[in-house]
Amino acid sequence: MKSFLITILMVIGACLGLNCKAQQALNAYPIAPVNIRHVKMADNLWLPTIRKIQEKTIDYALKKCEEEGRFDNFLIAGGKMKGETKGQMPFDDTDVYKIIEGASNSLISTPNPKLEKLLDSLIAIIAIGQEEDGYLTTWRTINPARPPAPWVPVKEGKRWESLGASHELYNSGHLFEAAYTHYIATGKRNFLDIALKNADMLVRTFGFGEGKVQGVPGHQIVETGLVKLYQATGKQDYLQLAKYYLDNRGNAAHHELYGPYSQDHIPVTQQNETVGHAVRAVYMYAAMTDIAVLENNAAYNAAVQQLWHNMVDKKMYITGGIGARRDGEAFGENYELPNLTSYNETCAAIGSVYWNHRLHCQTGDVKYFDLIERTLYNGLISGLSLDGTSFFYPNALESDGKHTFNQGACTRKGWFDCSCCPTNLIRFLPAMPGLLYSQSPKTIYVNLYASSAAMMEVAGKNFAIQQQTNYPWDGNVKLTVQPEKAVTATIKFRIPSWARNTPLPGNLYSYLQPSTAMPTISVNGKAVQGASEDGYFTLTRKWKKGDVVTLNFPMPVRLVLSDEKIKDNIGTAAIERGPLVYAIEEIDNKTSFDDIRISPSDEFLTKEERDLLGGIVTLNNKKMKAIPYYAWSNRGIGKMKVWIGLEGK
Repeated sequence: MKSFLITILMVIGACLGLNCKAQQALNAYPIAPVNIRHVKMADNLWLPTIRKIQEKTIDYALKKCEEEGRFDNFLIAGGKMKGETKGQMPFDDTDVYKIIEGASNSLISTPNPKLEKLLDSLIAIIAIGQEEDGYLTTWRTINPARPPAPWVPVKEGKRWESLGASHELYNSGHLFEAAYTHYIATGKRNFLDIALKNADMLVRTFGFGEGKVQGVPGHQIVETGLVKLYQATGKQDYLQLAKYYLDNRGNAAHHELYGPYSQDHIPVTQQNETVGHAVRAVYMYAAMTDIAVLENNAAYNAAVQQLWHNMVDKKMYITGGIGARRDGEAFGENYELPNLTSYNETCAAIGSVYWNHRLHCQTGDVKYFDLIERTLYNGLISGLSLDGTSFFYPNALESDGKHTFNQGACTRKGWFDCSCCPTNLIRFLPAMPGLLYSQSPKTIYVNLYASSAAMMEVAGKNFAIQQQTNYPWDGNVKLTVQPEKAVTATIKFRIPSWARNTPLPGNLYSYLQPSTAMPTISVNGKAVQGASEDGYFTLTRKWKKGDVVTLNFPMPVRLVLSDEKIKDNIGTAAIERGPLVYAIEEIDNKTSFDDIRISPSDEFLTKEERDLLGGIVTLNNKKMKAIPYYAWSNRGIGKMKVWIGLEGK
């Protein structure tokens, strides 16, 4: 702990580009996450996962990109190689950007000169593919009359002529997100300058006025990318362009509408139901939240809240997954949540976390991290295999061992023609430690529980927190605080929704029987009464070096029921323990798998199995054995269920 504190004190408060106060003003969110530079993981689930990404998945993905010509496309576009576009998607460029973003997040938390040098080489290749005026979409530069996907229409081969499908602005968005992160990680401008050149070209190109293009992206993300560049530079043009793209969705006088699939059917401030492509949707909602906060826009905020409630109350899986339909990778109708054919794209889970994190930073409301936790431990991490080199694109809640739900496979695959999900996992997971802690000027939020150490500043004083726990396998948490000097502050410790007898925010899911085992908190060995409010244990006191807070969240095995309007789940129940949703796999239950039933009177034994599936806790009774849902399909092809027949139903 001491060596960590020495290291972290050397870098605390570091800001790049603008001075710290200027960057804080441009952020405008009242609550800020503690940067991953100041959070060190030490747990047995997330730390190994992040290391797996750093040590294995990044290299694996780079080799796949090389095999499929992702890097060649930049060289061909820049005239350094001859040939036609390689790959099958108009957004293949973004795989490179996302890998750089994930690697940059790794550099923030774990400096690595060799990796930094590799990124410089990749960035130099990207620069070759950029046109003189800043344009950067390699397939159109190489041969605008020959898009890599047949569903991209070509009329005259001009830029922007098919914005609904071309992904030109989607490519820019991931470029901006990655360049911002690389800049924060390294302080270098080599990638940022490429992004700014592209963004300045977009500012000159889009909008109202003579010679301007009036259009919006078919696939959203350029909006959040532009907000990042605004926060890095203070250039108002970037924020206003992001708002322009949002303001004109659903504006039929502005462009030919793409329809509900792209959330381009009515203006965004009038949207109150989550529809269409789920990834596009949550990326757009994240951008709308940025505008709501940065511009104090009440109309945007009201729309975001209605959309969130529709998603949580009517369109979310118990794993936190979203997007029920394979057709269009889309949200379905209200309560349309099938299991065998569920889609639940990994990218959609990632986008949901990005959106909900913004909402928490806006409000501090516990429900957003209840949803983030559920998604992280279930419907998101399930997308990555335990060996780090195979993936789920969709995340089904049931498998018959035959239905090829995963892009032609009924188990995990090593790569996809559309490889957005593997590279999005690379982008996201190294930044996961930034979710653990947040703070406002006088309040610290402990959002997630995992062994870790963090450093922040409270009332002008350095303030360290060390967290020791075996979460999610048990609910005992010990937090030791080490303020530089005694300081009065408020710390809010989230009481997980499952510990408050609610599986998820909203009314879709409920426990068959409420638990009478209540969470507790103590300080320096003394129980604290009356500290629970708004889903938090809230303590305001003068914190001294060595103060110890102990939390206990009892983890009984629970049976979960879903709303009867979800037809596929009638007569079934799911099994949970703590934040984890459990599943049964055929490999563990070879006898009469299809006939397995559970009863409210069943007693489950928990068993720690360190040599199984990376180290898990299994749930066992005389009828069956269950494993955490996230770990399924790591032992070959077979049947799986989350929702299990309930005796008497």
